[in-house]
This record gives sequence, structure tokens and C-alpha cells, in this order.
Amino acid sequence: MSPSPERRWLAFDTSTDVLFLAVARGEQVWTQTLPGGAQASSGLIPAVLALLAEADMPLASLDAIVFGRGPGSFTGLRTACAVAQGLAFGADVPVLPVDTLLAVAEEARWSQVQASAIATDAPFTVLALLDARMDEVYSATYRWEGVPGSSHGRWQEAAPLQVGAPEKLQMPDNPMVLLAGNAFAAYGERLPLVAPSGLRCEALPTAAALLRLAPDLWAQGLAVPAEQAMPLYIRDKVANTTAEREAMKAQTALDKAAAQP
Repeated sequence: MSPSPERRWLAFDTSTDVLFLAVARGEQVWTQTLPGGAQASSGLIPAVLALLAEADMPLASLDAIVFGRGPGSFTGLRTACAVAQGLAFGADVPVLPVDTLLAVAEEARWSQVQASAIATDAPFTVLALLDARMDEVYSATYRWEGVPGSSHGRWQEAAPLQVGAPEKLQMPDNPMVLLAGNAFAAYGERLPLVAPSGLRCEALPTAAALLRLAPDLWAQGLAVPAEQAMPLYIRDKVANTTAEREAMKAQTALDKAAAQP
């Protein structure tokens, strides 16, 4: 039997205010974290080329370009898709789109494993949350099904992607679900508590998480041609007018004032 091929990946996520970048050659991984937001559009390509050079990996040697497709920042997602598409076209390699909330769930699981809070093969449920701005959160629930006695497993979607007010968040039936993401600072008091433990974990869709997800997604045949590097939006409307934003801020202030004793 011939040995398994040494997979080569480039992964990045620009869906939040942090730019996460990583490359992998087999078990070797190189990572970098940079400012995201508006800086991602100008800084991503130079950072990618520099990290690939450090790892001595030409673009054309990659198995796929792995990127966070959303949901997330409108500008960030457009940047990620444009860069993934352009690099993939130029190198003639496929792209592997990954839901950012799935990456949040994986990053949270990995942090718990590293802290010895859970075993790698333990069943695990995560309610992934990202700040959607506009007084809303993105959310999705995922369940990890580990292979007994192994570090391998697979994520299953337990509740679909949605966006809405923090108070209307749909909680899973599992009482031991972990809330993970970046929505706690902005909406902490408005998010439901997990009874009885209130387990919460700060987590972002890191490029390292994308790399850990890539082999299974690749095996499922989810890699696609470069032209299919498209963002995932779950809002009908991705931007509001200035007047609409001001009206929402005013309504939020009124709601908070009304809630005061």
C-alpha cells in the first residue's frame, strides 16, 4: 500500500476584525495573525506570498486554498473570496470554502481539548456565535462525533445558520452546550444563559481551525473550482442606510432605558 499523500493547504479567514493566515505541509504548520477589517484587502496577498515563501511552498504545489466563506463582515468576505479566487485561478488549484461558524466551533473544541477539559473523542456540542453588527448575532449549532480511541471525528450541523437579535437565539436541547464566539462583549447580558453551568468560550474562525477541518471536508468532496469561491450571506440585506442605522441605535437605546428598573 502506498503512503498517504502529504497534503498542502493555504488557509485564511478575513470575516472578523482579525486576519488569520496559515499554510500546512503534512504535519508542519505555519501561522500568522494580522489586523483585519479594512487592512485585510491590502495586506492579505503580500502576507500569503511571504508565508508560502517561508514554508518553501509554491502556490501551484497546493492541494487547495481553504477560506472562510462567511457569514461575517461584508467587506471581509468579499476580500477572502476575491483573493481565494484569484490565487486559485493563477495556480490552477481548487478552493475549499468553509463556514466561519463551523471554524468557530472547531476552534472552541480544540481549546477545550488543549485545556484537557474534554477528550478528543468525546461528543461535544457548540453553539457558535459571531457579532453580526446591526444589533444581531450570527449563530449555528454543531455536534462533534468523535471516533472512540482516536483524535478523529466529524462535525454535524445540529441547527442551521441564522441571524437575529441576541434575545431570540434558539438554544439547543443539550444542556451542556458550549457557547463560543466573539459576541459576548457586545451582547453578553442579552444572550441566553446555558443552564446550569453557563459555559462560554471566546473563539474566532482561525486559519488553524480551517486547516483542521480541511482534510474531512476534502474527503467529502467539497472542494470546488476557483470560480465558485463565493461568500455566504444569510441576510437579505447586508447594509443599512445611515438613517436606518441611526433609527436602530435610537430604538436600542429606548429598549435599554425601558428595561431599567
